Amino acid sequence: MTAGRIGRRALLALGAAGAAGGVAGVADLVTAPRSTARGGTAGRSVRIGYLPITDASPLLVAHADGRFASAGLSVERPVLFRAWESLAQAFLAREIDVAHMLMPFAIQLRYALGAQLRVLAWNHTNGSALTVGPEVTALTDLAGRQVAIPFWWSIHNVLLQRMLRDAGLVPVVRRQPSAAGRTVGLVVMSPADMLPALDTGTIAGYVVADPFNAAAELRGVGRVLRFLGDVWRDHACCVVVVRRELVERSPATVRALTDSLVGAQLWIGGHRDETATLLTNGRYLPQPQPAVAKALDRSAAQYAGVLQEPTWHGERIGFAPYPFPTYTAALVAAMRETVVDGDTSFLDPLDPAAVHADLVDDRFVTASLAAAGGLAAFGLSPSLSRTEGLLP
Repeated sequence: MTAGRIGRRALLALGAAGAAGGVAGVADLVTAPRSTARGGTAGRSVRIGYLPITDASPLLVAHADGRFASAGLSVERPVLFRAWESLAQAFLAREIDVAHMLMPFAIQLRYALGAQLRVLAWNHTNGSALTVGPEVTALTDLAGRQVAIPFWWSIHNVLLQRMLRDAGLVPVVRRQPSAAGRTVGLVVMSPADMLPALDTGTIAGYVVADPFNAAAELRGVGRVLRFLGDVWRDHACCVVVVRRELVERSPATVRALTDSLVGAQLWIGGHRDETATLLTNGRYLPQPQPAVAKALDRSAAQYAGVLQEPTWHGERIGFAPYPFPTYTAALVAAMRETVVDGDTSFLDPLDPAAVHADLVDDRFVTASLAAAGGLAAFGLSPSLSRTEGLLP
C-alpha cells in the first residue's frame, strides 16, 4: 500500500470485519466518488468525524466556541457517525481528515490494514462504564447472558474481558453463552442501540462511553456496575487521529488542531455544566442535556459502593491530552489477551514498547501544552512519565 492511501482490498477487509460484528459493510463506499484532495487540506476546510459520546467533547467544543477559527483553521461542522466502522471507513476513504477514534481501533487500522495514520493526542481519559439491568448485582450474574460492546477493538472489550476473567467467567464469541459453563456472550452493537436492547432484556448489560450509561441511570433502565476508569486509572479510550501525510505536508494545520484541542480540554475541565449545554439542544450531541451533564460531572458520593479505588476518581471523565507511551505499550499487551471475532495475527510481531513511536506523534501536543500554561494546568508531571494502574 502506498503511504497515506488504503486500497480496495483493505476497505473490503474492514467491511468484512464490520459484517462479522453486525455492522454494515462498505460496498457502497468503495464504489462511491472520493475527495479529489490528495495530501493536506489545501483549498478546503478541515473535516472532522465523531461519535455522539462525551469523549468527543474537546473537538466539538473547539468548533462550537470558535477555537479552530481563532487558531487560523477553517473547520467544517463536525460530522456525526453512529458506529465506529462507518467513521473509520469515512476516514480511510478521505471523506474526513480528523477522526475521534478508539485507541485500540487505531492500532488495528495501522497494523492490520497498513493505514498511514498518526495519533496526535488523547481526546479524554476515563468516561466509560459497564451498565447492567436491575437483575444483575454482580459480574457473576452475567454468566449465560449477552453483553454488548461498541467494537471488538475497543478499550471496552479489553477491560470487560479482564473483569470477566477475574470473576471466573469466560467471554465467548458466536456461541450461545451458558450459565453452567460460566460463559458470557459478547455482541457488537451501536451505542445508540444499547439502551433499548437493555430495556427489552435482549442483553444483560453493555459497556460503552457516556452519556449512554448516564442515560440508562436517569431513565431507570440500568445502573453502573463498574466504571472503566476504576479498572485502568486515567486510561485513554479515544484519541485524535489524522493521516500521516497531513503531518508531513501541513504541520501548521496540525499545530492549530492541537492548540485548539488543548485549549478546549482546559476550558471543559472548569466548565462542565456549560459544556453540557453547549453540546446539546440540537447542536452536537442528540442526548438530553441532563444525561450529558451527569456524564461530565458525576459525583463520587453516588458511587461509594461501586468504586474499588475511590482515590482514582474513575467515575469522572477527565481531559488531559498528553499520550503516555506506557499506556500504548500496556494496551498492545492487553489486546493480545482479548477475544475478538476476527484476525489477531497482526499483533504477533509487534513490540509493545516500539508501537508508540511509530503510531503516535506527540510533538505538536507537547508544544501546545507548553503554550497553554504548562503541564501543571492538567495535573501532569513535568517528567511526562507515569506507571499504569490496573485493578481486577
